[in-house]
Amino acid sequence: MAVAVAELRPALEAILMVCDEPLDQVRLASVVGHPVADVTAALESLAAEYAEQGRGFDLRAVAGGWRFYSRPEFAAVVESFVLDGQQARLTQAALETLSVVAYKQPVSRARVSAIRGVNVDGVMRTLLTRGLVEEAGQDEHSGANLYRTTSYFLERIGITSIDELPELAPYLPDMDDLEDELASVAGLDAPAEPTPEPAAEPTPEQAPEPTPAHASPHSGSGTEPDGGTEIT
Repeated sequence: MAVAVAELRPALEAILMVCDEPLDQVRLASVVGHPVADVTAALESLAAEYAEQGRGFDLRAVAGGWRFYSRPEFAAVVESFVLDGQQARLTQAALETLSVVAYKQPVSRARVSAIRGVNVDGVMRTLLTRGLVEEAGQDEHSGANLYRTTSYFLERIGITSIDELPELAPYLPDMDDLEDELASVAGLDAPAEPTPEPAAEPTPEQAPEPTPAHASPHSGSGTEPDGGTEIT
């Protein structure tokens, strides 16, 4: 999807605003549908404009990509804000996300989102800011950043290793109870066994008519091969 030329700069700003990692010009160009040279020129123009206007942030090319950063002269007020935020209690969403990271680490942000069923980008930023989770390399297959808990996390919950985390099994329902609960919620009952139909009475066969006695061509007493009795 190519954005209009007049919307190129705002589009780049919007993309960079929601990214936590530097994005290179090639990736940005593929998203906005413009040549790499045009995207690079637009980024450099934005960076110069922010610096000239004395904004509280800069647009910098760092680590092979572009990203927004707060300006150094405002480091004190940013630090004060971050430290004040660390005194607040974590939300239920943050606690659930932190639990997934703790038990599945190292884990990607996409995997955490899949487990929780919601987008966790904002919550992960909070956990990173508070020093409870940190980056732990990249997945060798997808290249996604992996995350793990920090030593500060262990300190806060009072353990020395993640091996001391309580097992989840005792807190999970028994499988039989779970099946009963699912059946109850779904309104399903075990199907009744079909009542077998009574077997049909066998029809009595007509008795065979007696075979009339006949003279045997043989003489003497004895039993014939046909099972009859010889008449003398």
